[in-house]
Amino acid sequence: MKIGVLGLGTIASALVEGIAGDGHDITVSRRSAAHAARLSGAFANVSVADNPQVVADSDVVVLGLLAETAAEVLTGLPFRADRQVITLMAGASLEDVAALVAPARAAAIMMPFPGIARGGSPIMAQGDTGLVNAIFGVRNTVYELQDAGEMAAYLAAQAVLSPAVKLVADAAEWLGARVSDPDQGEAFLRHLVSSSLAGSDCAPLLKALDTPGGYNQRLRDHMVQNNMSDDLIAGLEKLGGKD
Repeated sequence: MKIGVLGLGTIASALVEGIAGDGHDITVSRRSAAHAARLSGAFANVSVADNPQVVADSDVVVLGLLAETAAEVLTGLPFRADRQVITLMAGASLEDVAALVAPARAAAIMMPFPGIARGGSPIMAQGDTGLVNAIFGVRNTVYELQDAGEMAAYLAAQAVLSPAVKLVADAAEWLGARVSDPDQGEAFLRHLVSSSLAGSDCAPLLKALDTPGGYNQRLRDHMVQNNMSDDLIAGLEKLGGKD
């Protein structure tokens, strides 16, 4: 496909890296100069252009913009009815985007993560998930969401990633002070957590780790008794707008 990318921050840059080897012609915005130069230098099929040319040269336009500045950036660009738009903007609904890119089609909202650069990453998507799958599902897993309410809930719940990383980082720091190779200790913990979660649903994994009196059960019970679970749910409720 001919794919254009407007806005080239960390996530949008990772997205381009992830699909650059799939045979697409990709045009990225000149306004993000450092990222644009790096990507066009690394991949022969990535070119750089001003925003109007990005839109004119592309069948599918990906919006990697901030919702609060999108109207200013998009006003006057040559969108046509045969263009499709995928937005990465968390603060704008498909209806909002449709008004900004008319007469082009606001096809889908997708929320990728930095791991999309390497593949094997989850992608949250609402709208035309067939289009999202066709471009990004080759190397990643697209999770299809039914409506804006589901997108809002997934956006809140995905924030568990940072606390989970913090837990592993804290455990790695504790371990590192007690072993000869702190880097190996952290690598072990990251490997342990990622492989365990990748290989099992949460409920059976928790059951398997629930050996009476075992290390896992004792640490989990200590943290639950100190309100870990209640604090997590309270934080999610705040993110989800229910508090």
